[in-house]
Amino acid sequence: MTENLQSRCLANWNMEMKLDPAKDDLPLMANTRHMLVKHYVLDLDVDFKSQVIEGTVVLFFEPGSRCEKGGSAGEGPCLSQSYETCKIRASEPCHSPVTNVSACSSKTEYNDFAVCAKGEKDTSDKNGNHSNREQVSGISSSKNCYDIENHGNEDFLLVLDCCDLSVLKVEEVDVAAVPDHWREQLYYYTRCSQAPGCGELLFSTGPWSLMIGKAEVQAPRDFPHAIRIWYKTKPEGRSVTWTTDQSSRPCVYTMGSPINNRALFPCQEPPVAMSTWQTTVRTASCFVVLMSGENSAEPVQLQEGVLSWYYYVTMPMPASTFTIAIGCWTEVKQESHIADIRTTNEFSSLFSRADLRLIEGSCGHVTYPCRFQNPAASSQLVIPHRVFAPWCLKDRCAEILLELIPRCLSAAHGTLGTHPFSRLDVLIVPSNFSSLGMASPHIIFLSQSVLTGGSHLCGTRLCHEIAHAWFGLAIGARDWTEEWISEGFATYLEDVFWAVAQQQLPHDEAREQQELKALLRWRRLRDEVQNSEEELQVLRPNKENTGEVSESGTCIIKHGLNAEKIFMQVHYLKGYFLLQSLAKRIGEATYFEFLRKFVQKFHGQLILSQDFLYMLLEDIPEQKGYGLSVENIIQTWLDTSGIPKPLLEECQTWDQCRLVQQVNDEVTKWIQVNQRARKRSKRKRRQDEVTFQKLLPDQLVLLLESLLEEKTLCLRTLQCLEKTYHLDEQDAEVRHRWCELVVKHKYRRRYADIEKFLKEDQAMGVYLYGELMVNEDAKQQELAYKCFAATQKQMDVSSAKVVAEMLF
Repeated sequence: MTENLQSRCLANWNMEMKLDPAKDDLPLMANTRHMLVKHYVLDLDVDFKSQVIEGTVVLFFEPGSRCEKGGSAGEGPCLSQSYETCKIRASEPCHSPVTNVSACSSKTEYNDFAVCAKGEKDTSDKNGNHSNREQVSGISSSKNCYDIENHGNEDFLLVLDCCDLSVLKVEEVDVAAVPDHWREQLYYYTRCSQAPGCGELLFSTGPWSLMIGKAEVQAPRDFPHAIRIWYKTKPEGRSVTWTTDQSSRPCVYTMGSPINNRALFPCQEPPVAMSTWQTTVRTASCFVVLMSGENSAEPVQLQEGVLSWYYYVTMPMPASTFTIAIGCWTEVKQESHIADIRTTNEFSSLFSRADLRLIEGSCGHVTYPCRFQNPAASSQLVIPHRVFAPWCLKDRCAEILLELIPRCLSAAHGTLGTHPFSRLDVLIVPSNFSSLGMASPHIIFLSQSVLTGGSHLCGTRLCHEIAHAWFGLAIGARDWTEEWISEGFATYLEDVFWAVAQQQLPHDEAREQQELKALLRWRRLRDEVQNSEEELQVLRPNKENTGEVSESGTCIIKHGLNAEKIFMQVHYLKGYFLLQSLAKRIGEATYFEFLRKFVQKFHGQLILSQDFLYMLLEDIPEQKGYGLSVENIIQTWLDTSGIPKPLLEECQTWDQCRLVQQVNDEVTKWIQVNQRARKRSKRKRRQDEVTFQKLLPDQLVLLLESLLEEKTLCLRTLQCLEKTYHLDEQDAEVRHRWCELVVKHKYRRRYADIEKFLKEDQAMGVYLYGELMVNEDAKQQELAYKCFAATQKQMDVSSAKVVAEMLF
């Protein structure tokens, strides 16, 4: 490596090492202002024995956009230009012939490289990274921000986000240009990605980045148009989870962790780096490969026992949205089932005013085959979908999911219009998955926890993840810290979709259920605010600097690696209450009509909070007369910790809800039962007759939360409670509160319920460990240690870290 590039790599490495571990900040190192990846071509082999994914990724570049700081999404300064205007001045081509598309796999090419490199000196570091830079040492004490700039005549250095990878080789690919016809484009990308290399590039790895340079190249425009990176993942890589499914079969999936995909392949993680991708994956024939892709891949047999799977995406999205799941999944089918997807109930009439026609004018995003301009797609209530699960959960999925998915998809379409994606796979992931669900393009992960206790929890969670197709995927946050744009909208829309999906549910009943849900969320937010740092309660931690990046495009995500923050719901809850407040003030019919317009305008783009708020007040100007402004909304709801003042005033009304009053009446009955049970002597065990009402799942949650506030419940009361509501058969939300009651009152007969919950409902059980430890009861602490020992090896890394801090 030249002395110039070596010094640049060292400076970059030193800056990465300055991260303050106490703050758990996450660096986005890619210099996206200089170079933008337009397309990724991944060619991968998956080895379950070694728990390694290896192969190549080819990156096709366009010049980065030196956007104005603070520009709005509507102006589009940070978005890729149209394909015609993004032609690149590539380095001089080598004019080597392009190989046949099916000539060889990445594994064959990798083996050829390994043979050629046998005589070379091993330059791999202790982490398995190979580098052709000279060894450098020393740590700078500089306090400059994370920024990689060109100064004077220094050579240009491309920086990618990368960690937990063994990078073996980087080379320039002999490609001069890529055709701009979409029907031919994937084919040409494939051919170009398999073109011969025409010279190795200099590279070095840091803790969070991969730095690549070419001698004498001093400007991004002269950097290679396309590069090929040979690499291997590591079994401990934080972007992928190697585990076993509920049928004890091996599987691997990307986990949507805070570091996203940088331990799966070197990439540009900042949201502005919106790209397309195509992926070929080879693995043993017993495995099914599911992935973010527009096509439902049909595997091709390469040789006995080996299948190849191919997926592609033509809608540009951030690399962080890419998802893969490989396992012995079983497709769940029910041949005789025909879903009833009518949405003619009273509640759905709220959406009848919404204009179903396409809004005139072209889309505001880069050119791609957009469904919003396709009349056939616009009228498609239910997109094609499949369900996959481990074999042992097949029947349960057939019973619950096959009926729910069409209803929830149809309800979403009735609210927001055109589905942004052409198809959907739903996968039940292993028990160590750290959330109840996760949405990615064309695929949704659901926890097994949603399959118990009827359809309520499964339906609401499915609605939440479907909502992310619009908010989180088709419309993304330009700044990662504005999580509320994704999670707040999904939480709000989950109620709206579910009210429609519950067929024949009258409008008044739907409203009552939403008020009950609002009370439960209010209680959760109140508890979270009381037990968390103020800094973590702010929805825009960067405030007026939100959306700004350095001159090169690098930035820091505050508390991005904070394990505790992953389990906080403040962005979900405060965002939900803000949207609910706006809907109530504007009127639901007008509000949903506006949401359709907003989706039509901003799909395919990245936004900041003010983009939504400015359009809302411009579209409904009468609200300005009531003192509603972008500035006071941001100050009251987004830039301030704690509970917003308007919410403190509104929360008192939910106690008057009929469903809440029913629960209050039942709580009174249980307190009386408990008082009588405590007074009754051992000889007088006859139970006084008490009639308890049947409660909805959310009512049961509120009931148990209310009883948790009682100082003592005798064992006889707990036994009666368990028997009355069949608590061990309820959904995970109810069973979690039941486990809290068991812990609080040391109900040893039901410790097995806690053990089962901690092993099978890991997405929700983290804080139960804290409950088991806080009482300083030897039996409970022994149970906590036992469950953690049984699950720790396969537990999500962030979950394991939080639990370990509670236990040790």
